[in-house]
Amino acid sequence: MSGFMTSSIGKKVVMSISGLFLICFLLVHLTLNLFLIFDDSGDLFNMGAHFMATNPAIKIMEPVLALGFIVHMIWAAVLTLQNMKARPISYKVSRQSGNCSWASRNMFILGGTVLIFLVLHIFNFYWKIKVSGSPLLAEVSVGGVEMENTYNLVSTLFKSSIVYSLLYMVGAIFLGLHLTHGFWSAFQSIGFSNDLWRKRLTVVAYFFAIVIGAGFSIIPLYFMIKF
Repeated sequence: MSGFMTSSIGKKVVMSISGLFLICFLLVHLTLNLFLIFDDSGDLFNMGAHFMATNPAIKIMEPVLALGFIVHMIWAAVLTLQNMKARPISYKVSRQSGNCSWASRNMFILGGTVLIFLVLHIFNFYWKIKVSGSPLLAEVSVGGVEMENTYNLVSTLFKSSIVYSLLYMVGAIFLGLHLTHGFWSAFQSIGFSNDLWRKRLTVVAYFFAIVIGAGFSIIPLYFMIKF
């Protein structure tokens, strides 16, 4: 087992499994975030955020999610360095573009950009909600239940900072580009590698990437236009 884990194939499998886990998280996260634009009172988003914060299963999954991010990033860096050492002389640009997409050739750069976006996101939201607190989180009553006004924290930043809203949209677009290759590549690494599955998964990957990229981008755009 240890030999498999240290092999190139083993690293790709681990990175693929962690990637698929993160893809599931993105769907849940996007679903919750879209509540921001479905209810201007904030009650719907606050209830969703309160459920996520108090549900025991979610609390257990948080460290697993963090581990998934860490493993995915470390393995991506290791595999990229291994590939660079194995191919010290770069292919010609014309040959690269004929064999693979721009996203597949720049996965490490796209991943790094997404990481920067993730750090900003954690600092502006997760850290304030979980650690430091914020006056914007003053509790409100929704359906007789006291909960933090997470909607106020999130919506205020989008309303007050065009720069952050634009950065958020750029981050969402780069995340979508990352997924155009990462989605089908993850399935390929765990065995769905024949031509038939490759074509199907490529179509699904592009659809999923558009949903994620557009879905997250709509949120700051909504606040920029309406408010």
